[in-house]
Amino acid sequence: MTFTEAVLDGLRLVLVWPAPGYMLLGVAIGMFFGAVPGLGGLVGMAIILPFTFGMEPNVAFAFILGMYAVTTTADTLSSVLLGIPGTAASQATILDGYPMAQRGEASRALGAAYTVSMIGGVIGAIFLAISIPVVRPIILSFSEPELFALAVLGLTMVASLSGKSIFKGTAAACFGLMLATVGYAEFGGVRRYWFDQNFLLEGLPIVPYVLGLFAIPEVLELAVRNTSISRVEREEVATGGILNGMKDAAKNWWLGLRCTVIGVYVGMLPGLGGSIVDWVAYGHAAQSEKNNENFGKGDVRGVIAPEAANNAMKGGALLPTIAFAIPGSASMAILLSAFFIQGLEPGPQMLTDELNITFTLVWTLVLANVAGAVALLLWGSQASKITYLQGHIIVPAIMLVVFMGAWVGNGTLGNWIVLLVFGLIGYFMKLGGWPRPPIVLGFVLGKIMEEAMNLSMQVHGWGSFSRPIVLIIIALIVITVIFAVRKQKRKSAEQAANADDITLADNEVMVAEEGGKVCPPASWPISAILILLFVYCFYEAIPWSFSPKVFPQTVSVVGLILAIGALTFDLKGLSALRAGTAGRDVVGVDRTYFLKSLYFHGWLIGIFALTLLIGQFPTLLLFVILYLVIWGKFSWKVVLIYTIGAIVFLLVMFNEIVPVLWYEPPWLPSLFL
Repeated sequence: MTFTEAVLDGLRLVLVWPAPGYMLLGVAIGMFFGAVPGLGGLVGMAIILPFTFGMEPNVAFAFILGMYAVTTTADTLSSVLLGIPGTAASQATILDGYPMAQRGEASRALGAAYTVSMIGGVIGAIFLAISIPVVRPIILSFSEPELFALAVLGLTMVASLSGKSIFKGTAAACFGLMLATVGYAEFGGVRRYWFDQNFLLEGLPIVPYVLGLFAIPEVLELAVRNTSISRVEREEVATGGILNGMKDAAKNWWLGLRCTVIGVYVGMLPGLGGSIVDWVAYGHAAQSEKNNENFGKGDVRGVIAPEAANNAMKGGALLPTIAFAIPGSASMAILLSAFFIQGLEPGPQMLTDELNITFTLVWTLVLANVAGAVALLLWGSQASKITYLQGHIIVPAIMLVVFMGAWVGNGTLGNWIVLLVFGLIGYFMKLGGWPRPPIVLGFVLGKIMEEAMNLSMQVHGWGSFSRPIVLIIIALIVITVIFAVRKQKRKSAEQAANADDITLADNEVMVAEEGGKVCPPASWPISAILILLFVYCFYEAIPWSFSPKVFPQTVSVVGLILAIGALTFDLKGLSALRAGTAGRDVVGVDRTYFLKSLYFHGWLIGIFALTLLIGQFPTLLLFVILYLVIWGKFSWKVVLIYTIGAIVFLLVMFNEIVPVLWYEPPWLPSLFL
């Protein structure tokens, strides 16, 4: 079969019924799983995989890839509207997407995101097709030293772009790397930093960890201030937001194309690309675009760059899976299972005898991306209306999703403990002006980096750092740091020079920039705690053998130096604040807000405690009722309707679609037999 015949036959297989029907069903499922924080493509693929038994290969792949293709399109909803990453691939979108929502431009952000997601997904699939015979030697040239260096580059980009202090950004990244070492060490089998809690031996569960850092601080803001997500009234926002976003995507077509290419080729890196691709694209945009001073404050280009890249990444991640049976991501590992179910063997035969099946995958990605993006563009303006709702009406719904999203997986109370602990950590980091994205990326990359570091030292020794590709990446890391430091110094100087002249225009709204404000009274305790933490982690690792301790001790030393630097600047800011000489971006703690925030955290702890007494399901319903009555002061009619909706959602979603094992005290009769 010639190349052209394989392309056409692949298209024919996708269009032969019932493949189109299953693809659209997969798209609908993928939109749901991508939009709900805590679920994502990995959960969705795991759920629908058993249903592919007995299907023809073209139908099975249309179903499973239709779902997979749109999760990084639909995850933009929660990232923009709620400031919560729907999946790991939409973390960078928060930096500018959520401030746009706060400014009343959620539909514009969604319009731009869905447009470039569709184009990025299509072009990514095309690049996959034309790259198949070319990129094999490139992929095979990346060994452990190159993967380690590339992970460091990704962390450096995130740390330097999140917030105004490179010390805080990089120290936060080191904190995330340390969190990744919790549990059994892969090298040596040592139990590390588990505090005698058995559920930590397998490591921190990532979903409650991410939801705690991002979701709870944002929900707390809505509850305590009873504000809508948008800081402006709906009448004050220009109409045609979706169309304006599409125009933004067209205007910035060159940026979108560059980030699409980045997404494809970074996505090809097995196990790594999907973790950093949105950050690499965001870093590229922030450093290469002119007039970039508004990045992180609601610049639509900060939405376009990561959204173009994370959809294009899907095509890139397919290549090592198809060609070498090396999954480019966790979701691709599940796709490998689908190959085996269909009796197909990934490898050279997928590029020769089964080339038409390979192009079936490519065409499915193209058509599913178009279908999903069009559906979301049509629905985006309706979804954006959530940003104008009163805070108290949406908080209970979000908290149901957050608590149950954290529960999905292993379904243990340890997940809720992680959720609440990191909710408190995330709140104090937001209060103190510490960026949170570097912690998540450090956690995601930690195990990959530790494994790469150990294998590099064992196989290549110190020669790892002299390999050509590694040297190129190190040069990029140095350039990234230099540019970040220069940019931060220039911005600080401009703010100091213009401090007395800055006023808000009538239609301008101050929005929260991730890590943008500086609050020394809340920040210096975080710096001090991190110093103690890094010292403890280094000391605790002393008796371990070389392999289990080399990575955490290295990270501890680097993190300690960075945390000391952050503390030094915090103390200077604290002195300036007390002397009245601080800049306008240096603020103190709002005592009333702080006390109300602690009160809300008390409610969350109460959910956990009451669950132990009466069970999970009744506790969540009781939270909904009490919150609406005490915080929202709604009528009993509203409370009744809302509670019925909550019951239906919990039973349908978590009893039927994603079945979970509810926690029920042993002394009570079971509600779910």
